[in-house]
Amino acid sequence: MKRLCMLAWLLVWICAAQAIERSKTIVYINGTKYYVHAVQAGETLYALSKAYAVSERTIAEHNPSAADGLKAGEMLKIPVGEPAAATAAASAAGAPAKSDSRSEARAERRLNRTFARHTVARGETLYGISRLYEIAVQTIIDDNPDIDPTHLKPGEQLLIRRKQIGKSSEAESAAQWSDYREKLNSVADDEHYYIVQRGDTFYSLARRFGITEAELSALNNGLKPEELKAGAMLRFPEEPEAAAEPAKSDEPEVAAPAAAEPIDFRAHCNCEPLRISLLLPLTAGGDRPNENYLEFYQGFLLGLDSVRSHDGHAVDLTLFNTRRDKERVAEIVADDRFRRSQLVVGPVYEEELDEVVRFAEGAQIPVVSPLAHLQRLRSDVLFQMAPDPACKYAKAADLIGSEKRITLIYTDQTDKEFEAEILTLLGDRPYSKHHYRYQHPSARSAKNPGDLTPLLENKDDNLFVILAANEVDVDRILAGLASADTNLRSRSQGEPRYTVLGNSRWNRYPNIDRTIFFKNRVVFFTTYHAKRDAQRVADFDRTYLAAFGTLPSLYAYRGFDAAVIFAEAMYNDIEYDLEDRRYAPLQTLYRFEQQEEGGNHTNTSWMRVNYHPDFTITIE
Repeated sequence: MKRLCMLAWLLVWICAAQAIERSKTIVYINGTKYYVHAVQAGETLYALSKAYAVSERTIAEHNPSAADGLKAGEMLKIPVGEPAAATAAASAAGAPAKSDSRSEARAERRLNRTFARHTVARGETLYGISRLYEIAVQTIIDDNPDIDPTHLKPGEQLLIRRKQIGKSSEAESAAQWSDYREKLNSVADDEHYYIVQRGDTFYSLARRFGITEAELSALNNGLKPEELKAGAMLRFPEEPEAAAEPAKSDEPEVAAPAAAEPIDFRAHCNCEPLRISLLLPLTAGGDRPNENYLEFYQGFLLGLDSVRSHDGHAVDLTLFNTRRDKERVAEIVADDRFRRSQLVVGPVYEEELDEVVRFAEGAQIPVVSPLAHLQRLRSDVLFQMAPDPACKYAKAADLIGSEKRITLIYTDQTDKEFEAEILTLLGDRPYSKHHYRYQHPSARSAKNPGDLTPLLENKDDNLFVILAANEVDVDRILAGLASADTNLRSRSQGEPRYTVLGNSRWNRYPNIDRTIFFKNRVVFFTTYHAKRDAQRVADFDRTYLAAFGTLPSLYAYRGFDAAVIFAEAMYNDIEYDLEDRRYAPLQTLYRFEQQEEGGNHTNTSWMRVNYHPDFTITIE
């Protein structure tokens, strides 16, 4: 009988071991990777050790409570062994764990077809990257099994599954990121993980969790206050307990000073016209009109016409000429017509905004800065249409991926601002330098520093960045690359593979033949772009031409965008600060975000313009 009981118990034990499946949830804690396992009824340490290929002692060491027996529903952290991690990594890459050089090359090609690569910049968070590509947090975690989701390292490369880009909503990613935090907290010992919210500061978080700012930094890999971002997941000693109710006192109560609150805009009722004030420097330093701002005004008028005709909204517009004069702006702010405003667009220059912003904060109405990047002013009423420079190269991951051979082309005159941008973008990525010097054909020798053919003779996927500071050098280098490309093809030496990362300033150079952009596969990152062959742009061009007798400029396009986005938003989206909304009235995309509580609502979207050899242009 005793033997039968023993046999039955052994059979139950073996069955339990066979029934256990490894958890698919993996987390990083202090640099160590763990499975998060929810204990089921009847499971034992022995069965878990067999299922996860670790010893019972190891499980017990990492889960002290397990020594007293396992309880159903208990969460355990079980170290991930290196073989399992390697298998997971190979699975994510779609490659076999062991292979010869030929199969490795095939796997690499398959990897590049399946994934884009994102190089982590300092301060970036997994959640922020998920929103950048609009891809699910869990997808990035699954495809990158060797990353610590709570602590990405600058220069680290993430695989971004191409077919999933643009498929995940912010709500979905936020829920998955929160779920990951809950899994961490379920197995963390004497620690608590917290997702940074908008308005959190180093000081407020340190006080909330009862530690110093220096301790907060040390717990989170040397994080600096200026690097704190909403969406980041931080580690703290433990979750703060609710504050105890203070003891009663006979002393008279002293009211605490009121805390500054963010401004809550209210949607405008469609029962009355929306009153808009438009402030532009139509003249400056005399009576001669400024053509650029006149075109902005004309585009704005057509934008309001669109809002009226498509949505039936009534709009009452008052135009003020600021003359680029601060005293004139002060007069405008005192004007009764301005003080009845429910939306203000302008003035254009930051130094003229102070009086306008002070009024708007008191009236709790939005102010739109349509063209300038604001460097000094910070206010919850400000909406900046010019994109944030910090986001300029957010769509450049594929250009500087690990498979790229990067060459910076210098001349005797270097564009230092562009060079600084590129060096920041590259970070730790390796690159080479080539110094270009033009030689007249009659003076050329065997060693010609103007001959760019050697740069194209390799079989690599090249990225060239031209750092020349003047139009002549840029034109010569682009022509040199195109000529080298043609020569190599004519000599049957294969098709050179290269892209040129250009400076948007080149669009201002009047003497560069634009067809050379197509030949050299130039890519630009620009604040604004409108293809005239796009349907919406073509329709606007026809309307503008009929109304004003000329084709519109970029100023007219921006004026149209400003009117359509904000006049329409005043009836709905303004209540949500335009957050989590995308706007593309013509072709340029706008996404407004507030990086700090009480700060500006700034457009974070840059346009990537790609020129292709078949004389087509694509926009991202």
